[in-house]
Amino acid sequence: MRAIIPVAGVGSRLRPHTYTIPKVLINVAGKPIIGHILDRVIENGFDEATIVVGYLGDQIKDYVLGHYSIKVDFVEQEERLGLGHAIYLSRHTISRDPILIILGDTIFDVDLKSLTAGEHSVLGVKEVEDPRRFGVAETVDGFVSKLVEKPAEPKSRLAVVGIYYITRPQLLLDNLKDLMKRNIRTRGEFQLTDGLQLMIEGGEKIKPFMIEGWYDCGKPETLLSTNRHLLERQTPSAARPGVLVQPPVFISPKANVKNSVIGPYATIAEGASVENAIIRNSIISEGATVAHTLLEDSIVGNNAILRGSYKRVNIGDSSELEFY
Repeated sequence: MRAIIPVAGVGSRLRPHTYTIPKVLINVAGKPIIGHILDRVIENGFDEATIVVGYLGDQIKDYVLGHYSIKVDFVEQEERLGLGHAIYLSRHTISRDPILIILGDTIFDVDLKSLTAGEHSVLGVKEVEDPRRFGVAETVDGFVSKLVEKPAEPKSRLAVVGIYYITRPQLLLDNLKDLMKRNIRTRGEFQLTDGLQLMIEGGEKIKPFMIEGWYDCGKPETLLSTNRHLLERQTPSAARPGVLVQPPVFISPKANVKNSVIGPYATIAEGASVENAIIRNSIISEGATVAHTLLEDSIVGNNAILRGSYKRVNIGDSSELEFY
């Protein structure tokens, strides 16, 4: 089967990090977000993928082709006209076989074989306290009856979490084409939820699938929360001389860590250098240097340099901070 992974967004809520790298290449628990997604897709038997790229897309291509052997087609979304538009641009890679659509900022822990086992299309949902920033699913008799994109007054707490199994993809493409032909937009964009709603109104049966293991990577605070969840499920990093490790943590074998306290909930990525520091609930990205400081609830970008007595920072790539 084929997975469709749209990753063309600019990740504005994760700036300054996404000024220089795509959101899906931000390191979480030892690997980029898209690495976690592709690992789960491949583990569950998918042998083809379409990745819709846009902003800084060449970096995504380089990472995927350098780390994975799965057959991948790349589609470029030059204008950000919405998720429905992104899927429609992928139409030449989609056959009549079922497809799985996974949003590029969604890390999930779910049995995809159970999700794709039935005869009906399936929509991944999760009950949340405040669903207003999500697409929301309303249900009747075990099927989705209505989809509303980011409603001001939700009638349901079932948030659409970004995993869609479509048994009749050509029907979805026909409805997305109809949306664009009639210029039907929500919040200025062609929405996938609107295309699915047209399918429902035409009689298509779509079942909701409850997903508990869903981890959002859209904002700094949710990125750090996802980092914590993933670290709890990983094999502990090996001890190092002169380093006190308080699990769970990830320390790359290719990171240089000396005379420091790492953890809990810290990721130290490949090529990073940490010396005389205490790092808790933070992500130190590839090639970053952190020294003589205590950091908590922080994200340090690729190749950034931080020296001194800061406690909480969120600095992007190639920045430099010193404070003594």
